[in-house]
Amino acid sequence: MKIYDEQSIRRDYEKLTKLLIEKNLTITTMESATSGQIASLITDTEGASAILKGAFITYSNEAKILQGVPKEIIDTYTVYSKETATAMAKACKKVYNADISIGVTGTMGNVDPANKNDSIPGQVYFAIGVGEDFKAYFIELEPQPTRLMYKLAVAKEIYERIIQSI
Repeated sequence: MKIYDEQSIRRDYEKLTKLLIEKNLTITTMESATSGQIASLITDTEGASAILKGAFITYSNEAKILQGVPKEIIDTYTVYSKETATAMAKACKKVYNADISIGVTGTMGNVDPANKNDSIPGQVYFAIGVGEDFKAYFIELEPQPTRLMYKLAVAKEIYERIIQSI
């Protein structure tokens, strides 16, 4: 089982936030599965207001649609897809005009009662936009001991991809 260390992840996000401040790059997120955890990790570092333009927590399909994710994408590809994650990253980028945008959707430790047929615990989709270049990812997490550890595990995986992208 892959072990995620909370303090290490928090240090990673402190480094990321300082790097974004240094490079004068802004960031935004639209988070479902992580429920704002990534934005929270970013804002744990002093000075984050210089780079975090804003963030959305879109836990329901309705919230995603209200914030700009086309309903047709969710209907066609399901809420748990690279296409939806990319649409989330594009929607928050459009609203906040940030240099980097993140969209994340997936299922943590249990089946989503609102999307039973499409929900597979541990499957997470996320997209990272840097400028106009968007890349989508799929990961499958091993069971984690708590919901927080699921969120931190996803945050770690996203952190690694962001560092490679900037």
